[in-house]
Amino acid sequence: MADTKQYTIGALVSNKAGVLTRICGLFARRGYNIDSLCVCATEDPAISRMTIILNGDRYSLYQMIKQMDKLDDVYKIGCANELDCVYRDLMLVKVKAPSDKRPEIVQVADIYKAKVVDLSLDTMILEITGDPEKLDAFMKVITPYGILESQRTGVTVLARGTHTLKDRDCYGDHVQ
Repeated sequence: MADTKQYTIGALVSNKAGVLTRICGLFARRGYNIDSLCVCATEDPAISRMTIILNGDRYSLYQMIKQMDKLDDVYKIGCANELDCVYRDLMLVKVKAPSDKRPEIVQVADIYKAKVVDLSLDTMILEITGDPEKLDAFMKVITPYGILESQRTGVTVLARGTHTLKDRDCYGDHVQ
């Protein structure tokens, strides 16, 4: 059995209706699950940037990149090198916050540099930004207080230095 690993695919695509559906359909038809998906417009209103997190082996990664690269609406694509990129994720977490537990929750939030963005009589909403591992660790620590709900934006990634996805070099020859 091949070693599975988490890979980050970055792609510049047409910013128009149907592109996301076609790309997600490509993954579904091949039986691959998208672990995280973040799509947004770029500095060029005609282009969107997609960041897709995929668990799989190198072969499945290569196949997905090759298949996506065939689509007319995909301009540039590659696999991010985790050592040369900055990864960020945003999460909101609503926790039970009775008055006697609030100081503890705020102390935990401060350690992780999370912010209190809403407070009601018995709940608190916390906002935290960072790499995915930091958010996972925060969830483990805050869980005993009682998580009512949470939501993450999905991972965003940019290459360090002057490299851009447009260069494609920062993403290597597709697979790192």
